[in-house]
Order: sequence, then structure tokens, then C-alpha cells
Amino acid sequence: MQQKKSPPHMAAHGFCRDCGEEHAFHEGEARDHCGELMRFLEQEERIDLDAEIGESNPRLSTASLFGEARGKMFGVMVCHAPDGSNRILRAFSGQYNGIWEVQGWAPPIFDVTVFNRIYADIEPRIKDLSRTILSTERHSKAWTELIHRRKQLSRQWMRDIHSLYTLTNFRGEKRSLTDAFTASGGIPTGTGDCCAPKLFNQAVQEHLTPMGMAEFYWGRENSSKTRHHGQFYPSCTHKCTPILGFMLCGLETVIK
Repeated sequence: MQQKKSPPHMAAHGFCRDCGEEHAFHEGEARDHCGELMRFLEQEERIDLDAEIGESNPRLSTASLFGEARGKMFGVMVCHAPDGSNRILRAFSGQYNGIWEVQGWAPPIFDVTVFNRIYADIEPRIKDLSRTILSTERHSKAWTELIHRRKQLSRQWMRDIHSLYTLTNFRGEKRSLTDAFTASGGIPTGTGDCCAPKLFNQAVQEHLTPMGMAEFYWGRENSSKTRHHGQFYPSCTHKCTPILGFMLCGLETVIK
């Protein structure tokens, strides 16, 4: 009797407001390649994949993932290139010890130079307000006004950052982060910085066809104890699912 194959693990999904459909993407053979990456991380204790022995950047060590900073999500995507070859893409969530771009890893979706300029302009102003608030009598009129100013400045900061993200789907259509986001409420901090959006973005930009993707957590468990070392997880619900519907749109046609 032939044994039935277990259904593929879903890696990512989301509703696309443009076409009115729910799109999904599965792991395919990506877990095997995640295993290779895990072995590298365990043996080399670094993420700079091509560095020669003794030339590794200390900031790219995995030691911090097991300390106070806690762990991080990593993702691997298997793609077909136009020439018929296979490509393996890799991504880490967010920054790595304050570094956005690391050779051999999917880049962020925004222009890092512009991001750093916005950060350098607004972040010191927010810190100054915070220091002033601490030295001001709580619940006084001045304190309330300072709290309001800081909140306004923080919201403006988020709007400016979100405006840097342009999402492109597999139909070649482009949307701002605000236009693509389908969930109610505000856009969570870090939306667009997880592994899945980075990987799909790189695939689109390099004209690659994704065939499978898997994400795993590496390092000390997160503070909410929902992520554990070496375990696989689908793309997150709050930040990824609301934009992946748009980013996945058209992929089913490309794969066929």
C-alpha cells in the first residue's frame, strides 16, 4: 500500500485587496536548505557567510542571539532563475546588531541611506523630549504638552519610515506599505522587515520564481516565549500576513 505524502507546510499567506483573493505559499524543499544554514550557524557561530577564517566581523557573531538581545528569525527561499538554475536566498529579520545590509542576505525593502537620514534627524529629538519629560512634574500642564509632542513626533517618524517602503508583487504592480496593509488599526513597527517580505522582494527584483520558503528561530527564546531555538514557524500574523497577500499576488501564474 502506497503511503500518502503529508501535506506541505504553509509558509506564508495573506488576503490581497486588489484581486480579492487569499494567496498562500508553501515550504517546498526549503527546510532542507534551512538545515544547511542551521549547521553553518552552529559550527561557525557567525552570519557572514563568505568571510575567511579570522576575518569575520565581530558584530555578525551569533553570540548576541543567545544573550540579552535574544534570538532572531531566519528564512530561506528556493527559487528558479530565468536560466533554469536554482537560487537559494537567505534573510534575517530586521537589523543584525544595528546592521541592515549583510552580503549574502536579502536586503531591506527600503533605501538604507534615506532611512538613516530620517533616523538621525528625529531620534535625537525624541530622546531630548524624553529626558525633559523625566525632569518635569508628572501630570502638570507642561508634562502633558511634552507627552503630546513626543507622541506626535513618534507618529510622524513612523509615517516617514513607512513611506520608504514600496512593495512589488509578481504581477509587477507596486503599492506603498500603507496601501498594501490589510489589517485594521495602525501598521506595527517593523512591518516589512521580517524574512518573508525581504525574500519575496528580492525574488521579484531579481526576476526569480519562488518555489518554497521556510523560516526558523535561532537563539534564546523570545520574551513572550512564543519562539524557541531551532523551531520552524510560518510568517507572523500581525506584520507579515497583512502585506503578503499583495506581495504574493500573481505568483501562482508565474509558477504555472
